[in-house]
Amino acid sequence: MRIGVLTGGGDCPGLNAVIRAVVRKGVKEYGHEFVGFRDGWKGPLENYTMELNLETTRGILPRGGTILGSSRTNPFKIENGVERIKQNLTDQGIDALIAIGGEDTLGVATKLDALGVKVIGVPKTIDNDLNNTDYTFGFDTSVNIAVEAIDRLHTTAESHHRALIVEVMGRHAGWIALHSGIAGGAACILIPEVKFSVDKVCEWVESRFKSGYAPIIVIAEGAIPQDGDMITKDSELDAFGHVKLSGIGEWLAKQIEEKTGKEARTSVLGHIQRGGTPSAFDRVLATRFGLQAITAASEGDWGKMVALHGTDIVRVPLASATEKLKTVPIERYKESEIFFG
Repeated sequence: MRIGVLTGGGDCPGLNAVIRAVVRKGVKEYGHEFVGFRDGWKGPLENYTMELNLETTRGILPRGGTILGSSRTNPFKIENGVERIKQNLTDQGIDALIAIGGEDTLGVATKLDALGVKVIGVPKTIDNDLNNTDYTFGFDTSVNIAVEAIDRLHTTAESHHRALIVEVMGRHAGWIALHSGIAGGAACILIPEVKFSVDKVCEWVESRFKSGYAPIIVIAEGAIPQDGDMITKDSELDAFGHVKLSGIGEWLAKQIEEKTGKEARTSVLGHIQRGGTPSAFDRVLATRFGLQAITAASEGDWGKMVALHGTDIVRVPLASATEKLKTVPIERYKESEIFFG
């Protein structure tokens, strides 16, 4: 078979490990040929390709980002987008696609599958919010990066007797905030799933100062105060209808200073969480996903996504990945509250 491979959405540590595994097993065990589509769905839309073979995928395992490039292109928002993709796949002699991405990328893949395009999905998101898989690669790396930042900020917070707020990614799901906050010994953790009380946060801040320590607050970018709305950078939407989030950390810092009189500063980790080399866990998980994805394609098991269930890599319906968002269960969040304050 001649198989196209693409990576879409935000870049993520582990993407190259998937590409490498797909090509290595696909060539050596099944004798497939591969075409890399550049920049997400923009690649098959504009026939923008690169060669994928054993040589071009050698040495990429530890590299962050994606050698294929990425974008947030939505072919269903472009006139004749789907028809152009189908025609380009035909012109390139592509028998099937392996789409590596998150909610938006796999949402497009699901629609194309329903329209007759042979697709296998691989789940990717640092937010860990895709349904029907226990973990996605990239999440472990982003949490470790956040924890390292929190560990470093503890010392400067205590030296200057400040409250420090660490804003991490998480539009609608607070997995990164929850895991990094617990691992980093945060004074409180604020996630999108549970609206927070500013007064309660200030109580936790005061309590931590009284105990002789400076508080670190970990907050997801999509966290919402009880009497307010999500803080956005501007009103502009991307191709999938998402607003740009930014500013909740700074907003909270001002509230803390006004209500407690304590100095508060904010560190926004932003895209630092996406960058750099993947952790060992993410390299292994991404590799296993790639190996199972090319096996599924070789067996003609179309319309499936590879997923982690326990310690096993299984196949689930592609549509199930985006049926709902995998958010932090309230009981999981409440486990962490014993450490607040």
